[in-house]
Amino acid sequence: MSSFKQETAAEYTLRVLRHGGRAKKSLGQNFLIDDNVIESIVGEGVPDLDIPVIEIGPGPGGLTRVLLTKTKRLWAAELDREKIELLQKEFGGQAITLLHFDALKLNLYDLWGGEKGWLIGNLPYYITNPLLNHFLDQKDSLLGMTVMVQKEVAERITARPGGKNYGILSIAIQLAAEINKLFDVPPSAFWPQPKVTSTVLKLNIRSFPDFVADRQAYFQVVRAAFAQRRKTLLNTLSSGLSLSKEVMAEVLQSADIDTHLRPEELSILDYQKIVLSLEEHNHYLS
Repeated sequence: MSSFKQETAAEYTLRVLRHGGRAKKSLGQNFLIDDNVIESIVGEGVPDLDIPVIEIGPGPGGLTRVLLTKTKRLWAAELDREKIELLQKEFGGQAITLLHFDALKLNLYDLWGGEKGWLIGNLPYYITNPLLNHFLDQKDSLLGMTVMVQKEVAERITARPGGKNYGILSIAIQLAAEINKLFDVPPSAFWPQPKVTSTVLKLNIRSFPDFVADRQAYFQVVRAAFAQRRKTLLNTLSSGLSLSKEVMAEVLQSADIDTHLRPEELSILDYQKIVLSLEEHNHYLS
């Protein structure tokens, strides 16, 4: 049975881990033990009690035990079998489905069918980008996500055109979601303490009605542009798309894009203009 009302998050985590658990560096495990941070994540991060919620990487369950008091349908996906066994002992019989599963292979439709749910979690730093992309690919099953990531990654996710942090990750996530930064989390909120500050982001999945380009072609252009971000757009795109500079210059001019701009200076819709211009000039990407 959850001991949420009797123990602090730190006391709870230490008690659970005494039964054989430990933080595994190979899995990027840093366990959240700050009650105020946990309450803020749940209070600000879960918008509706009635929707299905999945927690990614619950570890010993410091956040999980609070989610159980706030949500009606909860899943938790954990790769570490040791932690699954601890969670089963702690939450057996409660309204939670524990999944011993690699989150990168998780299909949300298999969990709650055609409904739209919410994802929440302290994402391991070493697979943050793949996890975000994996679940954004399943955005039809989500209303949104509340995730804790390394502050440096959060700065890239929220970056606007023109800054050094703006890049492929910024474009991919901003195309799929409205992003709100909730708050930063210091290393002292974890055990063991990481060497970096974290940031909690709330991502509300949205449509982007002005986006009409083929996604595969679009991100082929974006990846080509940022492959050599210090070069001008003309140089990096002609190289990355295997087109002559003369042809690429014509494509960019037709899209009303300055050939001397650098990749980080273009908006999401500027890149779409390039994709559509390529098609108009019969250069189809695959």
